[in-house]
Amino acid sequence: MRTGLFIGSFDPFTLGHDSIVRRALPLFDRLVIGVGVNERKKYMYSAEVRVKTIAQIYAGNNKIEVKAYNDLAVDFAHREGAWFIIKGVRSVKDFEYEREQADINRQIGGIETLFLYAEPRWESVSSSLVRELIHFGRDAKEFLP
Repeated sequence: MRTGLFIGSFDPFTLGHDSIVRRALPLFDRLVIGVGVNERKKYMYSAEVRVKTIAQIYAGNNKIEVKAYNDLAVDFAHREGAWFIIKGVRSVKDFEYEREQADINRQIGGIETLFLYAEPRWESVSSSLVRELIHFGRDAKEFLP
C-alpha cells in the first residue's frame, strides 16, 4: 500500500490545503494528514480542534486519515508507513524553506518529498493571513473549506 503524508500545522486548514489534498489523493492508496504540534509555537486552535475539523471535511473518504504528531516528520512518516511527504508550495520563499526540510528528511530518514505548487487562486492564501483576518473579526469563510 502506497501511503503519502501531508504535514503542516493547518492552523487553520485552508482551501489551499484542501487543493493539495485533492490533487495528491490520486497518487496514493492512503493519505495521512499530519497535524503538527510544536510546543514552542502558539496556535489559534488546539490540535484536537484542528484534527476534528479536518477529519469532518473528509468524512466518508476511507483513503484519508487525520492524526496529530509532535515529533520529527520522518519519525511520524515511518510510524505511518509513508515514504513520501507532500508539501504545498506557494512561492519561491516557501520552496527554499521546504527544500531544506526535504533534504534533511531524505538524509536522516530516507523520506522523499513531493512538492505540489499552489493553484494560482490560492497562492496568496496562508494560514497566518486567515488567522489575522479572524483575529480582527473579518469574515474568512471564502478561504476555508
